[in-house]
Amino acid sequence: MSLVPTSDGGNNGPFFAEVEMGADSSAPTVRATVVQASTVFYDTPATLEKAERLLAEAASYGAQLVVFPEAFIGGYPRGSNFGVTIGPEVDRLAAMAGKYKVYLVMGVIERDGYTLYCSVLFFDSQGHYMGKHRKMMPTALERVIWGFGDGSTIPVFETPIGKIGAAICWENKMPLLRMAMYAKGIEIFCAPTADAREVWQASMTHIALEGGCFVLSANQFCRRKDYPPPPEYVFSGIEDDLNPESVVCAGGSVIISPSGAVLAGPNHDGEALISADLDLGEIAQAKFDFDVIGHYSRPEILSLTVRDQPTNAVSFTSDSERTERS
Repeated sequence: MSLVPTSDGGNNGPFFAEVEMGADSSAPTVRATVVQASTVFYDTPATLEKAERLLAEAASYGAQLVVFPEAFIGGYPRGSNFGVTIGPEVDRLAAMAGKYKVYLVMGVIERDGYTLYCSVLFFDSQGHYMGKHRKMMPTALERVIWGFGDGSTIPVFETPIGKIGAAICWENKMPLLRMAMYAKGIEIFCAPTADAREVWQASMTHIALEGGCFVLSANQFCRRKDYPPPPEYVFSGIEDDLNPESVVCAGGSVIISPSGAVLAGPNHDGEALISADLDLGEIAQAKFDFDVIGHYSRPEILSLTVRDQPTNAVSFTSDSERTERS
């Protein structure tokens, strides 16, 4: 596994605001790592072993926050109908986070009853499960396989290393979801994805600038040989053109600052740990220029209401009556 170190932030030249404001010198600096690696498909125990090896390596480089790709535990369904679900593995992931003293953001396939969800699980550095985000809008054929998250799982967690939340893949392009997360004060915006296209980088830069936050996008890097062979696993329409070394997901994991500077990545070369030091003081400087839910908002003209309660298919009046009596 290669380590991609912090870059110099790119060569885009300085940005001069109309009024200069320095960064908050009292804010902490956080070492963050995004993992770019492939699932061990149809083998959850082996994937967990791989996740721990990668987490241990990231921790050895001083990482305080580690973000894994979309559906790392369970596998992203490129041409598949799924063969793995998430269950007691949550305890294993919590133990890993506690063992290596890192905040862990992990993309998983979650099973609730008979429905699968593409989710992100959050763990603190003491090994506690903090909560989850369920993908609100599965994309295209993902909707054949995954259920839809609701407004009750759009968390932003306040931690000693910053306010952390996540949106998954193309739901990052949903403006109202982003606004809800900005309103919760997100500082470290995690974006696990399966999109390796160059245009994805533009979306990540836009979110960093729009939200005045750090953006950490983690994608898998996969070759055909990382998947089971046909006929067990078939890439519809392209299988005959592939060989074992063919790249089927080219990564592109990246870390971007609130000013839009690329701090590390994008990496398209192979599996890698991509790390950067996040100076949270830069957030105050970015918000001074543009605060989308503060001084740059017009709530008397444009506003957003978020329904953040669970939306259940069935509710019982007796439940509400008991609540009223208590």
